Amino acid sequence: MQVSGLPRAAAPYVRRMSITLNPNIRVLLIGASGGIGQALHSAFAPAQVTTLSRSADGLDLTDEASVARAAARLPGPFDLIFDATGGLEIAGQGPEKALGQIDPKAMAAQFALNAIGPALLLKHFAPKLGEGPAIFASLSARVGSIGDNHIGGWYSYRAAKAAQNQILRTASIELRRKNRQAIVVALHPGTVQTALTEKYLGRHRSVTPDEAAENLLRVLLALKPEHSGGFFDYAMKPVPW
Repeated sequence: MQVSGLPRAAAPYVRRMSITLNPNIRVLLIGASGGIGQALHSAFAPAQVTTLSRSADGLDLTDEASVARAAARLPGPFDLIFDATGGLEIAGQGPEKALGQIDPKAMAAQFALNAIGPALLLKHFAPKLGEGPAIFASLSARVGSIGDNHIGGWYSYRAAKAAQNQILRTASIELRRKNRQAIVVALHPGTVQTALTEKYLGRHRSVTPDEAAENLLRVLLALKPEHSGGFFDYAMKPVPW
């Protein structure tokens, strides 16, 4: 059974109504210690999962030397590299509600983590993708959509996520020139019940990290090369740029 976007070995099978990856699939999960990252680690089993995180490995996405060292330690290749990193609040600075609350240092910190961080991951880890069907997926957020912005606010986080999306889109074009089966996508997991979103859940429909991970796994298994460069939500629906 062939599953588009992953090698034949990645064909899923159903066990107790759950989608499961084949044990031969090689996965690199970056940001494995976060709420979604931990759930993805479990969801990716029994695939061969290698993990990286700040807490366990000292990975610092705002320091290129740290990213380069982490990449140098891992031989690859990987069928799937999943970037589950990101931050809504950095150094206690939450999203702005108005222009008057913009702080240039806080905005720069958002870009360093949420935009430049994924760019550095692409720079150092994309070469470790397999030569055949392979995926680089990065968690983005619907609030990074320019076309879907109807309520304003959250200037720094929105702008950093929009920049992340552009970086992923641009990288997808370059990687496709080298491997026409490579897939690079931005994924919106929905509002997930984690420490990161606890203060911002409000009236938004939310899901547990385990539900989010299973939804994302379904999306990953549905991806095809023609989806590369896209921005999709947890139900595989395109999100406007």
